[in-house]
Amino acid sequence: MLAADRQGWQDPRILAMLLFVFLSGAAVGALSMRAGLHDQLHNHPPLLPRSADVKLSYDRLNRELNLTPDQSAKLRAILDDFVTYRHDLEAQVTSFRANGHYRILQILTPEQRARFEKLSSEIAAP
Repeated sequence: MLAADRQGWQDPRILAMLLFVFLSGAAVGALSMRAGLHDQLHNHPPLLPRSADVKLSYDRLNRELNLTPDQSAKLRAILDDFVTYRHDLEAQVTSFRANGHYRILQILTPEQRARFEKLSSEIAAP
């Protein structure tokens, strides 16, 4: 079979070029993420307000929107729901982390556990 008779996708040169393009894209993506793009992409404000933010938001909305007493009560209830939801999520995340930490410790040797605990405290310290 002549090279001209081969289908394009079976040509080794085309396959090599596709592999090169794919690997180049993967390398550029990995380097971009390592260079800090990951932090920029994932550095966003929390979705749920903190307790102090809720009070500020409630007071400001109540004042600036000139809410009726009924609207004000409904707004307070909505913001309180968000705070409760956030606390529940934080408790779940804490539990999940503790469970994961415990499970990791179970597979490590005593020397590895000591090193893991040291690494964990370094990560949690910032």
